[in-house]
Amino acid sequence: MCVVEERPVPKYDEKALFAAERVYLLGKYAQKKLRDLQEREAAEYIAQARRLCHFESNQRTCNMTVLSMLPTLREAIVQQLNSESLTGLLKNRPANKLEIWEDLRIISFSRSIVAVYSTCMLVVLLRVQLNIIGGYIYLDNAAVGKNGTAPLAPPEVQQQYLSSIQHLLGDGLSELITVVKKAVQTVIGSVSLKQCVSLQELERYLGEIRQLVEHHSQSGQREADTSKSPLCSYLIPNEESTLASQACGLTEKDVTTLKLLNETRDMLESPDFNTVLNSCLNRGFSRLLDNMAEFFKPTEEELTQNGKVNSLSNIRLPLAKIIPIINGQIHSTCSETSSHFVQDLLLMDQVKDFAANVYEAFSSPPQQLEK
Repeated sequence: MCVVEERPVPKYDEKALFAAERVYLLGKYAQKKLRDLQEREAAEYIAQARRLCHFESNQRTCNMTVLSMLPTLREAIVQQLNSESLTGLLKNRPANKLEIWEDLRIISFSRSIVAVYSTCMLVVLLRVQLNIIGGYIYLDNAAVGKNGTAPLAPPEVQQQYLSSIQHLLGDGLSELITVVKKAVQTVIGSVSLKQCVSLQELERYLGEIRQLVEHHSQSGQREADTSKSPLCSYLIPNEESTLASQACGLTEKDVTTLKLLNETRDMLESPDFNTVLNSCLNRGFSRLLDNMAEFFKPTEEELTQNGKVNSLSNIRLPLAKIIPIINGQIHSTCSETSSHFVQDLLLMDQVKDFAANVYEAFSSPPQQLEK
């Protein structure tokens, strides 16, 4: 008879089994979370890359828009400050020759100074407007396919909003010209046409004109608005006039456009905008003086006069000779081709950084904007 040896049934530790099962489930959970995290990070990376690509494309659009609008700006300035008609009269040697020269002096200085102001304004204003619109377009594209999502900036609204740039080319420009002409008259109106002027004196004249122009624009501001750019009124119509133009009734698109204009106005009245525009103006007037310096170069005889080397600061030209030089500067300031003046402005780090901040603010989802 065969006796089967009974083996003891192994006893399992229930606590150990439970712990092992828990470790297994935690491991699976951790793997799922890791996959979710990786997928989310990948999605965020793709979204950021897409956003960056859209931003860079938008900046190229800004640059091309600035260049495409410069001929219109130049034509508007020349039309209101027409020196060519005066130079044409002078060729005929009229009896009132001195009077014509006096007018030519004011117009020549005024139009180059207005050209610097308006070109700088155009560059920075378009950076604000196109990056606000660019941010909303990015959000609209990101929301494609979501049911019931109304576009933040429909094409009709974009067109209506961007047409507000006409204020700078129209009423704003006319107001600026009036103020600049008055400042030019005050600073150099009494300077004799025969008086010799150095480059340093010319720089001082421009500085005094700037002070008058910007002080005039600032005089109507409240003390609390000192951080606001003194030149805002030339860039965009005030809120009251914008609403008055819509007095006959507002459509839904009008309301959206007004919202965009108010957001733009807030940006233009910010300290950051004031800082950026002022930096552009400093660069612009510096470039204008650099261009003028080319005409203050001494001749070989002047360089070694009396056996001594003369510096550029000793070169002086009669004001009558400086007038045609500064009169022609508008063609390099408001030039859409090969213009170092405009390229300087477009490539300024302050302008790029400001544009990035505007785009960042308006391309963020609404819930982030509300925080």
